[in-house]
Amino acid sequence: MRIAVVFDTPYAGWHHPEHERQMTKEVAAWHDDEPEMEYQVADALRRRGHEVFLIGVSDDLQYLVHTLGEMRPDLVFNAAEAFHGNPSLEYLVPGVLEAEGYRYTGAPPQALLVSRNKAMSKKVLAYHDIRVPHFVTWRPGEALESPANLRFPLIVKPLQSDASAGIAQASVVQDEASLIERVTLVHDRFHQPAIAEEFVDGRELYVSVMGNEERLDILPITEMVFDKRKTRPEERIEAICRTAFRALWLRDYARLDVRLAADGEVWFLEANANPFISYGHDMANAAVKAGMEYYDFVQRLVDEAMARYGRA
Repeated sequence: MRIAVVFDTPYAGWHHPEHERQMTKEVAAWHDDEPEMEYQVADALRRRGHEVFLIGVSDDLQYLVHTLGEMRPDLVFNAAEAFHGNPSLEYLVPGVLEAEGYRYTGAPPQALLVSRNKAMSKKVLAYHDIRVPHFVTWRPGEALESPANLRFPLIVKPLQSDASAGIAQASVVQDEASLIERVTLVHDRFHQPAIAEEFVDGRELYVSVMGNEERLDILPITEMVFDKRKTRPEERIEAICRTAFRALWLRDYARLDVRLAADGEVWFLEANANPFISYGHDMANAAVKAGMEYYDFVQRLVDEAMARYGRA
């Protein structure tokens, strides 16, 4: 197939030839340094026999429209994690792809918007009877005071950043003074609302999901700190993640983060609708445990998207 790999890049003015040279250089030096994710994806697709074009989008969506119009790909592999350096604008790239009528991998714009907004996604999941931590949000400029209906400790995060962005040891706060200090830091440093949610002490699990509609595969669950002596309620976790995947309108693949408390309760933390899929990282590692080498894993994402469009 003719596949365009679309991604965000700091290299304004680079076209396919420049990215191809950079990809060749980085892939050749893989044993010394990890290539950029988009180059890993493109290399995997080529090794599976596809004709691949690299389209790096910096701050010009018209360039994306024009270049795709020239290439006319059978499928766009959406590897864009931001636009204009802003991760909260990642939905713009699939928005353009939708508007222009291209088939593409991964989540649609509405799924990216809802899942990135930690408060909105929690409200959607709570409606579907999925257990989520109680929380409160503050926009920049709002009066800050300790919420009466939440119990300390709380964990404070930027409302719309990637899962780990803005999270440090100091993010877990024990009192009102620390809470106000951390919320203020989030407002000042990230220029966005802050969310504070009740901290759930337990084992953090990463659940990778592939598929669509009723055909969802749960890859082997990975754990931040794995202990063979401890068991997990796998069936219940899988059922929760299947429900969450559908409730948030996710497509093709996603990584869902849950926490298993000491009393056996499963708490849903966050959904990553556009997860990092480089070799050796969480989702690719889960695929390896499921018997898929990296090239097969990338091909599976293509197959899921094409099958979905074939059913439309």
